[in-house]
Amino acid sequence: MSSQIPTQANMFKELVIKSDPDNIYQVEEFIESVRDELNFKDDVYGNVMVAITEAVNNSIVHGNEGDANKTVHITCESKNPYRLIVSVEDQGKGFDPNSLPDPTAPENLENPGGRGVFLMQHLCDEIDFQEEGRKVQMIFNI
Repeated sequence: MSSQIPTQANMFKELVIKSDPDNIYQVEEFIESVRDELNFKDDVYGNVMVAITEAVNNSIVHGNEGDANKTVHITCESKNPYRLIVSVEDQGKGFDPNSLPDPTAPENLENPGGRGVFLMQHLCDEIDFQEEGRKVQMIFNI
């Protein structure tokens, strides 16, 4: 585990991609650039990477329904060196995150989907669905 301490107090970056799963590599590069700028720990980096790529993938597949004419907008912001705020927003119809079935319930264990939001909720320090589910804000203590 790295003993790095964050170095930046103020940072804002954004990325807009077309809704195509092949564009996930751009998101990964974007997250790496955020990490390079903020210099956060390896374990936090893993959580940030998985949660954001999961949010973007959900936006592409479920939110924008794979429509490559639609976009996904990602922002990363840090106003102090110990907190990263990430927003992922799509152009879909939205959804109610409270209506999702519990993927850990016995009747859902065999279902191939439904784990993304659950995973995001457990990797973030805070998570908030906004704009009728079209936008998710994730907060990480870095």
